[in-house]
Amino acid sequence: MNPLNVEACTITSLNVRPRRNGQPQDTVRRNDQIRAREVRLIGPESEQLGIVDRNDALQMAREAGLDLVEVAAAAEPPVCRIMDYGRFKYEAQKKKQEAKKRQTVIQIKEIKLRPKTDEHDYQTKVNHIRRFIEAGDRCKVTIFFRGREIVHKDRGQIMLDRVLEDTKDVAKLEQEARAEGRTLFMMLTSLPKK
Repeated sequence: MNPLNVEACTITSLNVRPRRNGQPQDTVRRNDQIRAREVRLIGPESEQLGIVDRNDALQMAREAGLDLVEVAAAAEPPVCRIMDYGRFKYEAQKKKQEAKKRQTVIQIKEIKLRPKTDEHDYQTKVNHIRRFIEAGDRCKVTIFFRGREIVHKDRGQIMLDRVLEDTKDVAKLEQEARAEGRTLFMMLTSLPKK
């Protein structure tokens, strides 16, 4: 017996929509894609036209030179609207782009120090913290303890206090120093703009 009996294998309807140009196809049904026999119809001027046969709704949309678009498929009967689908899609894309422009992404930058970090390295790290804070990002300052250094957590706390003091003109403490395993860390954020 053939384990992969290809002749007997049939694929029933899958809910996979074909892709074009690597993009998934729209999931919004419009015009002839609408399957329901009756639809609750909304006119082009947002007026309620009641429950109408699908074919009559399609005829009304064609007469108006517009599309019949299913806006609420889960409703019983489905809610459809007569509109210019291309324009609707274009406006939705523009709104999405505008929202993306207005949003600000705040990243968390991390600076790692050790209790024995030398002065020059420390100043370089503080300058990095200043640059990150002035760019609008939050900064996580982490002190990492190796081996027996963990016994002297007070040295790490002194270093965190020094970082806070050296950056107080551009940053404020967002989260107090906390110990987690072999690390001690605090969060800094920018001062509110005046």
